[in-house]
Amino acid sequence: MPAKKKRGIKKRAAPRARQKGPRAPADVQPATRRPVSDTVRRRVILEIYDRLLDPCGKRNWWPGQTPDEIIIGAVLTQNTAWRNVVRAIDSLKAAGLLSLPALARETPEDIAPLIRASGYFNLKARRLHAVAEFFAPGGRSRMAEIESQETDALREALLATHGVGPETADSILVYALGRLSFVVDTYTTRVVTRHGLLADGSRYEAIRAMFTRHVRADLAMYNEYHALLVWVGHHYCKPKPQCAACPLARRSCFATAAAWRALADARSE
Repeated sequence: MPAKKKRGIKKRAAPRARQKGPRAPADVQPATRRPVSDTVRRRVILEIYDRLLDPCGKRNWWPGQTPDEIIIGAVLTQNTAWRNVVRAIDSLKAAGLLSLPALARETPEDIAPLIRASGYFNLKARRLHAVAEFFAPGGRSRMAEIESQETDALREALLATHGVGPETADSILVYALGRLSFVVDTYTTRVVTRHGLLADGSRYEAIRAMFTRHVRADLAMYNEYHALLVWVGHHYCKPKPQCAACPLARRSCFATAAAWRALADARSE
C-alpha cells in the first residue's frame, strides 16, 4: 500500500504593517506632557498674547453702547452664537426694554417672547429678570451702590444670583463694570490645555487664577486677551483644530495628531 504523502503546512503570510500617516517634522512634534514651571507658564501666556495681537489686532470687545446693554448681552449669550444675541437685543430695544430698570419692572413671561432668538428663551427670561432685579430692584437702579463694593464681594454676590455662573459674572465685571476679573470660556480652556499650561479637565477657577497670576493687572489687557482667545478659538482652535494656519502653531501645542500631520504637510509644500 503506497505511503500517503504528507501535506505541507502552509505558512500564513505575516500581516501587513498598517501604514501610518506622514509624521510631523521634529520642529513641530508635540512635546510629551509634563508639569510646566511657573516661569515657562508665564512666558507662554505672554507669548500667546503677542502672537495673537499681531495678526488679529484690537478686538474692541464687548459690543454694547451702555453697561446695561453689556450686562443683558452677557446673560443672553449663554449657550448661543452672538448673532442670535444681537437679534434678541434688537427686539428688546424695539420694545423699549434695553435697560435693567425696565426689565426689572417686567415679568419673565413678558420678557421671554422678546428674546426668543437667543434660544432657551423661557430659562433666559427668568435669569435676565433676576439679574435686572440684582442691579435695579423694583425698577430702581442701584449702580451707585454697586460701584462702591469691592470686586471680590461683588463677584460673590453676582454668583449668588439666579442664572449667573463664573463666566457671566466675570464678563459683567470686566466689560460692564470695569473691574479686574479675568474671563474664562470654552475657547480659553481649549487653548491653555492644548498648549500644556494646565491639565485637561482643569476647573474654571484654576484657569482664572493662572491668568490672574501671570497677566499684568491691567483692565485693557484683561479685556483684550479674552477677546483674542475668543477669536483664535472661533477661527482656529476648534474642537477639530485648524493648526496649519493658526498663529499659535508651535511644538508645545497638544492639538490632535491629525492636526499635527496637516501642519507638517502644509510646511512641506
